[in-house]
Amino acid sequence: MDQKKAGVLLSYGQTILSTVLSLVYTPVMLRLLGQSEYGTYTLVAGFISNLSLMSFGLGSAYMRFFTRAEAKDGDEGVSRINGMFFTIFLVIGAMSLVVGGILVANVHRIFAAKLTPKEIETARILMAVLVVNIAVSFPCSVFTSFITARERFFFQRMISMIRTILNPIVMLPLLLMGFGSVSLVIVTVVLSAVTDLSSYIYCKRKLGMRMRFGHFDFALLREMAGFSFFIFLNMIIDQVNWTVDTTILGIVSGTVATAIYGVGSQLHRYYMTISTSISGVFTPQINRIVATEAEPDRKLTDLFIRVGRIQFMLLMLFLTGFIFVGRPFIIAWGGAEYGDAYLIALLLMVPVTIPLIQNIGIEIQRAKNMHQFRSIVYICMAAGNVAISIPLGIAFGGIGCAMGTAISLLLGNGLVMNWYYQRHIGLDMKAFWKSVLSICPSMLPAIALGTLVVMKLRIAGYFGVLGFAIPYAAVFCLCVYFLGMNASERTLVTGGIGKIRRKIGH
Repeated sequence: MDQKKAGVLLSYGQTILSTVLSLVYTPVMLRLLGQSEYGTYTLVAGFISNLSLMSFGLGSAYMRFFTRAEAKDGDEGVSRINGMFFTIFLVIGAMSLVVGGILVANVHRIFAAKLTPKEIETARILMAVLVVNIAVSFPCSVFTSFITARERFFFQRMISMIRTILNPIVMLPLLLMGFGSVSLVIVTVVLSAVTDLSSYIYCKRKLGMRMRFGHFDFALLREMAGFSFFIFLNMIIDQVNWTVDTTILGIVSGTVATAIYGVGSQLHRYYMTISTSISGVFTPQINRIVATEAEPDRKLTDLFIRVGRIQFMLLMLFLTGFIFVGRPFIIAWGGAEYGDAYLIALLLMVPVTIPLIQNIGIEIQRAKNMHQFRSIVYICMAAGNVAISIPLGIAFGGIGCAMGTAISLLLGNGLVMNWYYQRHIGLDMKAFWKSVLSICPSMLPAIALGTLVVMKLRIAGYFGVLGFAIPYAAVFCLCVYFLGMNASERTLVTGGIGKIRRKIGH
């Protein structure tokens, strides 16, 4: 099995494992921490994640300049790129420590309106530890990028899977011993350090990664800055869209509303990983198609449609199932006080489905150096999100904030970006939507059956949710397999099952 297939399979394995562990671990964490401390943790984590913007988009530029340097100057060119990126991110890491230190010193001014003195002191400790973690992550990201560029997906996904397993195993005993949210961030820092050290050792010993620091190419740096600027803008917008709600709620409503929103947002993040698990392994292939093909648009459209169809089928299985039993699941999982998280999660999941089935389009834009327009669109989305979410958040709490995010996503991704893909990127969006929507009729029998069941029966508790979800998933998958998939997709499924059987047989 090649690295790409192994990467995809392990990505989904990690996604499933991470989801299952979180479903077991999160309710325990919520009860041990309580709404106040969990809300403080969610608020601080979202706030400090804004420091990731200090990478200025250079991390996403690595793949493009690595590919070009490798084609032009071979290993020598790659070693210069590695040295430049490491130096740049070392400086950025130092800068983030300074900025983070200022934030830690002023935490009482930032959150004084709605946090109690005890919550502010907890927030200060959490913030200090997370600042150190994010500062170290900047220079270490070069090793992860190099592994991706070499398409060693198996190693990456295995490390991520091991980290996923260790996270709750280490955290739960600490929470049970009463260490609270501080233990969560300390474990995060330790596991991040172990992951970064593993990536460094793999790069040096297995991949022979070299860094050359003797010649710093300022002309190339200016070119990188020009390419990365609009990626940086995109990062700002993404950060605003996904963290502004918790920040607004922390200021106008307090930690309880933030905690409820945090549960809905966490379920939304699980939903997003279903799509992002598969898209990341195609980045090197997309850059090669753009760099080597005389007329790349046809191949890019075919890849765009193939990946989009698979993502759509997987996402709709989870989305429709969540619509049916999401509320009883959340009540069983987090408690009745988190019931509003159901609507929050839905308001985030439904509109984000469009960009999720089109997320390799982002890499296509970057490979073509045509990602500037997306930045402008996302600036407008972020401004609209903030403008709408503040009054809606004051009026309706977390549900209002989620509504603001949903509206901005539908307008920006659903309308404007699809027009841009068709008109300027060269992707055949009419063919894309015709192919993707042709799957929908195959889902109707399962959806009709699910609707009938939830109308006739009262579903409650874990056993009730599982009693519905397992048969529903089976019916959904069978309907899609026989009525929705094309021949190549069915071959992909049967081939994967055949490989698993042969592995078990041996």
